Amino acid sequence: MNLRQILTAPNQITLLRMIFLPFIVINLLKQDFKWALALFVLAGVSDGLDGLLARTLHQQTLLGQYLDPIADKLLMSTMFLVLSIERMIPWKYTVMVFSRDVSILVISGVLFMIAGLRDFRPSIFGKANTFAQVAAIFFVLLLLVYPVQWVWIARTTFLRATFIFTIVSAVHYAFLVQHRLHEPAPPPAVSV
Repeated sequence: MNLRQILTAPNQITLLRMIFLPFIVINLLKQDFKWALALFVLAGVSDGLDGLLARTLHQQTLLGQYLDPIADKLLMSTMFLVLSIERMIPWKYTVMVFSRDVSILVISGVLFMIAGLRDFRPSIFGKANTFAQVAAIFFVLLLLVYPVQWVWIARTTFLRATFIFTIVSAVHYAFLVQHRLHEPAPPPAVSV
């Protein structure tokens, strides 16, 4: 990895998103929910911005391919964990989120080591799961700032969607991996 990969604008924004995380947690623990919500929204905007910039500026890097999902998982996992510890989200949602992510991480590592499998693109269900998680956290924080019924309904809906999509995306991921393992290997390159 060279310094140019780290210094690209998209990777700098991804690193900034990781820097937001402790400040979001600090504000949650201080019960300064407006700041926690504002920083969480900024982190979400930065997630969309880094991908857009990477494509627009043609600055897609190997570092960015690994760093972006790490930053996303770190943000979401930490938020679910802290909000459960603070009794703002029931533990069952956090356990589901962590179980799926740890399982995928372990399975990916094993498949890479034994089969050289590297294709772990997120499926449509994985993307739906991520959207449900982000929306659930957003509405949990918004409810702490603006406690009205429609926000509570949105919070409850997205927490339930997170639960469902976590299961569906994990099962779908298992089928995808099984399918990829049974695909024939590409023919070796022929040198002329």
